[in-house]
Amino acid sequence: MPDLATLPTRRDEAWRYADIDAVERLGLAGIAEWQDLVLAKGETRRMCMVIGSDQPEVTRMRLTLGEGARAELFVTNKGGDYTRLEVEVTLGKGAPFEFGGVTIGGGDATREFVTTTVHAEPDATSNQTVRSVHWDTATGNFLGEIKVLRHAQKTDAAQDFKGLLLEAGASANAVPQLEIFADDVKCAHGATVGQLDESARYYMAARGLSPELSQRLLVQAFLGDAFVALEDEAEHEKLLDAALEALEGASL
Repeated sequence: MPDLATLPTRRDEAWRYADIDAVERLGLAGIAEWQDLVLAKGETRRMCMVIGSDQPEVTRMRLTLGEGARAELFVTNKGGDYTRLEVEVTLGKGAPFEFGGVTIGGGDATREFVTTTVHAEPDATSNQTVRSVHWDTATGNFLGEIKVLRHAQKTDAAQDFKGLLLEAGASANAVPQLEIFADDVKCAHGATVGQLDESARYYMAARGLSPELSQRLLVQAFLGDAFVALEDEAEHEKLLDAALEALEGASL
């Protein structure tokens, strides 16, 4: 995505579901900075983050992966105000990229992930799994674009978004985009939004579990998909606990 010269509006595709009032409060200086990370050939980097506070927050990252380099990024987004993580990844030959993200919370906040994954060379893989849980009038967004350049044959790319709305006023938006110029590729995306399985809740209640515990267990299982590829148990627990802590304020 290009650097910003002016504040974005909802006419900009990558900002169409953003909280523009919060963006204006941040100002151009608050959203223009990029964190750049270049991984050399064969290098591996894992990043785990809990983002969000009671103030608007925009984090923008550029990752460039050399041949055979591997990047893993796992994030819990639980901001009490507008919180956005924007990631732009360029993959070299045979480079794998793994992204697992959760947006969760209530109030009226918008929490979002925006990713652009560029398969620039052959044999690279990317997998993105996002889970969104919201209540009150909160919104969870995932805008994910995959670009496969002409000579990036044998690309294997996937995106999977699922949203869970605990109250009728909450919303979730998913915008998967594929731009493919190579002909020997495997690219897939899926997006669903729904509510808690009432039959499962009834089953758990019939066995003596409280409504609060039933909800927590069902949401925990739902969120777990986002971090299934995270092999560091301590980081896995940290990210999931941060998400479940936000759940304490949810209505049943």
